[in-house]
Amino acid sequence: MTILVFGRTGQVARELQALAPVVALSREEAGLATPGACAAAIERHSPTAVINAAAYTAVDRAEDEEGLATQVNGFAPAEMAKACAKRDTPFVHLSTDYVFDGSGDAAWRPDDGTAPISAYGRGKLAGEQGVVAAGGRYAILRTSWVFSAHGQNFVKTMLRLGAERGQLRVVADQIGGPTPAAAIAQACLTIAGQLANGPAKAGTYHFSGAPDASWADFARAIFAQAGLVCEVVDIGTTDYPTPARRPANSRLDCSATESTFGIARPDWQAGLAAVLKQIKQKDTDK
Repeated sequence: MTILVFGRTGQVARELQALAPVVALSREEAGLATPGACAAAIERHSPTAVINAAAYTAVDRAEDEEGLATQVNGFAPAEMAKACAKRDTPFVHLSTDYVFDGSGDAAWRPDDGTAPISAYGRGKLAGEQGVVAAGGRYAILRTSWVFSAHGQNFVKTMLRLGAERGQLRVVADQIGGPTPAAAIAQACLTIAGQLANGPAKAGTYHFSGAPDASWADFARAIFAQAGLVCEVVDIGTTDYPTPARRPANSRLDCSATESTFGIARPDWQAGLAAVLKQIKQKDTDK
């Protein structure tokens, strides 16, 4: 199986390259902001499966760059999906909990109504709609709170700040499932393989780490596992204003992913231990 991955340096893209001999495309090789570039790349490489792990992820900046964010997160995935449907090629597209408004406290199911409250969320929803409209052997995999030893993410930010300060104020009224990028990458590979033999499995699915936690809970776990002495003070979302609104409830019901593909929710605390080990090794190798 020749797997073409859009994205090379992102968290999930890096983990995909570590797990399998994929062909990972950089921005220069397939610019998501350039109409036609994605379809041309798929035609050029003739893959047996495609995974879109590339996205515009600057959530706050998207409020001022919604056009660009929508091109990258909305129009480009739709273009990929059309090219894959034309070739009957399995296509796995990563999406987000941000397509929901974050109301209530029940875990969101894949078929629940969407109502994004940010430019980033609107762009990602546009991408989902384009993928569905294209048809074919597709799987939209919504995930949340991604972390790894690569790039910028909450874990690395907490490690840096926790080493500098004795106390941090962290939002405690946003709840979701921290998700290791390595687990997402493995899920994408498994789903792509099963779509090749089971087109009836096409649809929208959820995948996030367990158990659900607040950002403050997540921060405490990071400090505990890293051996950092830093007090976490719970605060509300209103005490930490940002340009883009965040969903308060990012819980995702992942039962369909397990029943359809045999992929269970990953234990994020075990994933955190593995990431901290990677980060420590990278620091040692410097």
